Amino acid sequence: MKVLILNGSPHVGGNTTIAVNEMVKVFESENVEVDMVQIGNMAIRGCIGCNTCGKTGKCVFDDAVNDIAARFEAADALVVASPVYYASANATLIACLDRLFYSSHFDKTMKVGASVVVARRGGCSATFDELNKYFTIAGMPLAPSQYWNSVHGNALGEAAQDAEGLQTMRVLARNMVFLMRSIALGKEKYDLPEQEVREWTHFIR
Repeated sequence: MKVLILNGSPHVGGNTTIAVNEMVKVFESENVEVDMVQIGNMAIRGCIGCNTCGKTGKCVFDDAVNDIAARFEAADALVVASPVYYASANATLIACLDRLFYSSHFDKTMKVGASVVVARRGGCSATFDELNKYFTIAGMPLAPSQYWNSVHGNALGEAAQDAEGLQTMRVLARNMVFLMRSIALGKEKYDLPEQEVREWTHFIR
């Protein structure tokens, strides 16, 4: 089993790292391989809707996103972690996710997804909902925990004091491991759900 973690914080070793590292401890104890990428401090531009990826199978901007796509394809699960800015995720992370999910054409069905949000105080639930939409549009089941996947802290290192938040991270990681293993067994016995030919419509016809 392999988990890809995208850390959307621009601060290396910050509170978002403290949150995801709590998950990493569980993954490693369960012999799950972890691939972590810190993208919050990268220069990643947004999608321009050119649709070149529809012909080439990758984004026209050949940066970290195309590298991450290959790592995502090789993973059984994806964790997306972000600090909360103005009740939303880091803009660099959103730019990455927009391009990653739109330009990568491999089947993401039944890869387990989880989002993690870190804030001083408010905006966690809005950011949590924002990030989860990437998974649910791609056939990826969401892993649950004991609470919404949030950790609180403002100054560097304060997240380590949020005992409930860190416990939520550990429960989330254990549930992800269970889901990954269960899905692997289900695929072996039953294969993936039948895929229908996609119907593309919009609101005026």
